Amino acid sequence: MSLSLAELMNRAAIAAAEVILEVYHRPVLAMEKPDGSPVTEADQRAEAIILEHLAATGLPVLAEESVAAGRIPELGTRYFVVDPLDGTKEFLKRNGEFTVNIAYCENGHPISGVVLAPATGEIYWGGPDGAFGGRLAGDAIEAVAPLRVAAGKQPLRIVASRSHGHAALAELCDTLEVAEDVSVGSSLKFCLLAKGEAQLYPRFTPTSEWDTAAGQAVLQAAGGVVLGMDGLPLTCGHREDGFLNAWFVAAASEKLALRALAEMLRFADA
Repeated sequence: MSLSLAELMNRAAIAAAEVILEVYHRPVLAMEKPDGSPVTEADQRAEAIILEHLAATGLPVLAEESVAAGRIPELGTRYFVVDPLDGTKEFLKRNGEFTVNIAYCENGHPISGVVLAPATGEIYWGGPDGAFGGRLAGDAIEAVAPLRVAAGKQPLRIVASRSHGHAALAELCDTLEVAEDVSVGSSLKFCLLAKGEAQLYPRFTPTSEWDTAAGQAVLQAAGGVVLGMDGLPLTCGHREDGFLNAWFVAAASEKLALRALAEMLRFADA
């Protein structure tokens, strides 16, 4: 019996997580890529395993370490976007806030995605059939439950990046009367919104498409949105921009996203 796309992506993420944890529990040597970001054996081995799993589909894969090595496929209209170890800095700090990200895209739009946190066993996935979360028990997923954003919930909680804070964040929190900010690393920020534990994630610093595509797919499947500075859903496949995102906002509702975006644009013009 052939696997569904969600099952294939989940299995690929689980296999990658096993390798990542093997490296995580022993001394790790970090190397520096040309852009100054760190890379480890875990990143490289995890990506190789994911590529092996996804090869059965015959679809192109835009993967972080492959791109860093100059291997950029022609993407076409259907492809995967992969970050084998999102949050390498968190991995090296050993705080557990790192993830495996796999997204499936059509015409530049993330349609399905899986985000897995190897250190905790938390796994989140979403697509046309909805969004779900669970926990790994060996190679199986248990305690599966549907995910839904908490749009309109008060007081407002905002998700900030532990490693990439921005001076405008405090002012935005004051303007939107945010009651609490929650710091967490990697694409887990999108997952906090997807499961209703926060409502807003404004991003003021650059990210790559493989950092956001999987989390975006999960959040959208849970009822949320991720908008770029043009007010449109964030898209992938922008080779001309080096596959980099500009500022964006993820939110539990389009109304909240547009309100935050208006304030972010004011900061950008200042």
